[in-house]
Amino acid sequence: MRSKTCGAIFLLLAVSALFVADLSAKEPYSSDGYTKQVVVTPILRATTTASGQPVAYPKTDSPQVTALLVEIPPGAETGWHLHPFPCYAYILSGELTVKIQGKKPRELRAGEALVEVVNTPHNGMNKGSEPVRLVLFVTGEAGKPFTVRLPAPETKSKKRSVTPSLS
Repeated sequence: MRSKTCGAIFLLLAVSALFVADLSAKEPYSSDGYTKQVVVTPILRATTTASGQPVAYPKTDSPQVTALLVEIPPGAETGWHLHPFPCYAYILSGELTVKIQGKKPRELRAGEALVEVVNTPHNGMNKGSEPVRLVLFVTGEAGKPFTVRLPAPETKSKKRSVTPSLS
């Protein structure tokens, strides 16, 4: 008798679960295309990159989307580089200083997002005491690198001064 009661309770729970699942499937969707329980918080909406370039998608027959977790230890930097394809980043932790050649440095903190510059030299630096962790999304081309390493640009302090010989 006890097993019949347990079986009946189990059947009642299973039918109830199906009924509830059916009700939730008919629930109206929010304007963002999700159910009301899903919270959508905009992080970034941009039509230009960090330097003001218009956002442009690559024209290719071999599109590839790549998502990466990038970690920069305290005191480290990415080194000067450029991206031939659009890249988008979301800072998970730490503080990132981005220097774009010819522009003022930009400070980014956890919870911020950016549209990286395309074909423009830049360098990311961690001047803080905790690792910078960011997620990088690339809309690139299969088989092609999305980062090109560059030599550091010369600055006034790096230029060699030529002193005439007195002999």
